[in-house]
Amino acid sequence: MTPVARRSLFALAGAGALAAGLGWRAWHSSNGPADSDALEDFWALELPTPSGASMALRSLRGRPLVVNFWATWCPPCVKEMPELDRFVHRFGGQGWQVLGVAIDQAAPVQAFLKQTPVRFPIVLAGTEGLSWVRRLGNPAGGLPFTVQLGADGLALRRKLGSTTFDELAGWARAS
Repeated sequence: MTPVARRSLFALAGAGALAAGLGWRAWHSSNGPADSDALEDFWALELPTPSGASMALRSLRGRPLVVNFWATWCPPCVKEMPELDRFVHRFGGQGWQVLGVAIDQAAPVQAFLKQTPVRFPIVLAGTEGLSWVRRLGNPAGGLPFTVQLGADGLALRRKLGSTTFDELAGWARAS
């Protein structure tokens, strides 16, 4: 498959996921995931970073964490990355962390991060990451999808669609 065809396929898949997600409520708050074992399984993951290293997600446990599922081919995802970066820059000193989980491959993520560097870790989940999106409470599998996890590792909030700095700051202040 040519790079142009591959990019078109990803764009089509992203548009379909977004369209499916529009039918689902943008906000969904809960004290736990749809799948009761999902969070324990999530914390047990070790995923590659764009540089090829491996990151154990359990290394982020114990402090509040905003997990953002995104992709380079998803325009709302790309738009919110600077908002997430601004949030971690402002609230990181108060213990907040952000993790970007790319539903993408290394090369496009590396290219994106050269243009739009962020101060939080990014891991690669590929298309298999959509199963995590669903298990963590987004049955439509749409992107972007953000989950706020408390210091205890439990889900506090979920959002399908773009976030903003102000919205994330409100989450931090309410926790």
